[in-house]
Amino acid sequence: MNTEDSEKDKTKIVGYCNPPAHARFQKGRSGNVGGRPRGTLNIRTVLERALREEVFIEENGKRKSVTKLEAAVKHLVDKSAAGDLKAFQQLAALIRSTEEGQIQDPTPYTVEVSFDRPPVPRDVANSLSNIDVQTKAPEGPG
Repeated sequence: MNTEDSEKDKTKIVGYCNPPAHARFQKGRSGNVGGRPRGTLNIRTVLERALREEVFIEENGKRKSVTKLEAAVKHLVDKSAAGDLKAFQQLAALIRSTEEGQIQDPTPYTVEVSFDRPPVPRDVANSLSNIDVQTKAPEGPG
């Protein structure tokens, strides 16, 4: 058998990973000819647009227009000030991530709060905030 016969036999074999010759990609043509349609939005763009929408809130008896992001942050701050521990944990994580210069998922980590001790002086709190503490994310499904 010469090399031409063996090449013809290889092209005629059809099966797993060997589609028929008429169904194979043409040379110089990709498999995604159409590509991603224009105007298709990714999740970040959709989220940014949704958070920039204006809503009306009532503050001190006056109606005020703010973005949804501002309204959500105000609500989180109000809930944490009212004593909601989960809201406080999320707010603390959000503050830490903004101090680092990047917004991350404000997943609540265990934060111990004690009201029976006197407050920590500001200079001690600043020196403690510079300490790099390794935290372990809560384990769960997923």
